[in-house]
Amino acid sequence: MSNPTRRDLLKAGAALAAPALWGPHRLAAAEAPDPYGDAVLVDGPPPELSAGSFTVAVLPDTQNYSEYYPALYAAQTKWIVEHQAARNIACVLHLGDVTNHAAPAEWDNAVAAMRTLDGHVPYFLVPGNHDYSRGGSCEDRTTLLSKYFPVASFRDRPTFGGTYDKEPQRIENSYHTFTAEGRRFLVVALEFGPRRDVVRWANDVVARHHDHEAILITHAYMYYDDTRYDWQSRGNDQTWNPHSYPVARNTSDDVTDGEGLWTKLVSQHENFIMTLNGHVLQDGLGRLTSATPGGRDVHQMLVNFQMRPQGGDGWLRLLEFRPDGKTVQVYDYSPTRNQRNESQQNQFMLTWA
Repeated sequence: MSNPTRRDLLKAGAALAAPALWGPHRLAAAEAPDPYGDAVLVDGPPPELSAGSFTVAVLPDTQNYSEYYPALYAAQTKWIVEHQAARNIACVLHLGDVTNHAAPAEWDNAVAAMRTLDGHVPYFLVPGNHDYSRGGSCEDRTTLLSKYFPVASFRDRPTFGGTYDKEPQRIENSYHTFTAEGRRFLVVALEFGPRRDVVRWANDVVARHHDHEAILITHAYMYYDDTRYDWQSRGNDQTWNPHSYPVARNTSDDVTDGEGLWTKLVSQHENFIMTLNGHVLQDGLGRLTSATPGGRDVHQMLVNFQMRPQGGDGWLRLLEFRPDGKTVQVYDYSPTRNQRNESQQNQFMLTWA
């Protein structure tokens, strides 16, 4: 029998899938697994940035910070601003689940943390399933995201491109551009389980920006076993697929999962380089490299730290784009712990052919 793959090991552990709950719902120590049992923790931040490099910072699933630990959320964005120059941070990508129960107090905490970035580092964000409907139940497409992060607050920023053409006053689907070290980038930010017409709009946006390197952020795309969400092939074998939520049942299944986004959007363009999503539990990590029909590599990553203590222990993902134009060094770093995680799932190099 061959050695088991990471996917095999994670699948074998699916029966133990319920993560430890931290904060007010903490499990007894005897019941909870070691939250750092698979980690390789090293004190201090990542090495100094090499000349000509720049960083994209990633904020996944802040939902528990917004509800229980707003000081950790604020510490994350404060660190980003304080290290913007030293790490040449070009932008921040928020992967959704800004809140836990879509409550006004949680939105207030999120706005307070994200406003720290205003005037310093541009940020782009998407809604997660917890940001929809009363109590974060994701019954329909109603969300307070555009109330607390209104389109008007983005419109005058040089990075802002536009929003979904049929909902110009809603920020749930937007696109942005930025330039770093002479390279031009497009960030396409899409809602949870994007509607079919939103995917149509996104294709138009990417086609108009064919001379930009494109990055897709959306809340649910990859699963923890290093595969894309694929309802058609795997159904409920993959938990938390957008098709399994009430919003799908209430909209004639007008949602798109990871495989649908790959087939109908990402693989249709030769300028996509990367996708990022949060949402998924278990170890909250996954990555996959797929080739477009033209032979271009697209790196796809799941990153979610919400299962760590205190709603995530302040962990950030830092993507350091190197000046060779072919590599990105990935670091996971917590400014509140002042530690980096050097496990193979948390520190690695992405390379393009």
